[in-house]
Amino acid sequence: MPHRTVLVCDDNPLMLDLLEFKLGTRGYEVRRAMDGQQALTSLAEKRPAIVVLDAMMPIIDGFEVLRRIKEDEGLKSIPVIMLTARKQERDIVTALGMGASDYLGKPFRPEELVARIDRILTPAHAS
Repeated sequence: MPHRTVLVCDDNPLMLDLLEFKLGTRGYEVRRAMDGQQALTSLAEKRPAIVVLDAMMPIIDGFEVLRRIKEDEGLKSIPVIMLTARKQERDIVTALGMGASDYLGKPFRPEELVARIDRILTPAHAS
C-alpha cells in the first residue's frame, strides 16, 4: 500500500524502533533512514506517502533533505513532517517556509504524531 508508506528519517535507532512500532500498529508501512543520504536514496527508490524527518542527522541534515525534496519536481508534493529537538522559532519558521507540512518538537507524544500523519493523508486535507 504505497499510500500508507511512511519514510522515517532519524539517526536514533530507538526512535526509529518506536515510530516503526507505533505506525505499524496503525496500519502504516514504515521505511527507515538513519541519515540524510539514506533518506534521499530511499526517496529515489520508492515514493512514500509522507516523510517524517529529523533536522539533526549525519551526512546531510534534515533541512537540506527538505530543501531537496521540495525542489525536486517528482518529490515536492510529498508531505514532510519535521520531528526534531530543534524547537526555536527560527527553525520552525524556516522549515514551514521551505514547504514542511508540519513541525513537531521532541520530546513528543507518538499518538500526536500519528494523528498529524492521519490528518495530512486524509482526502479532505489533500483537497
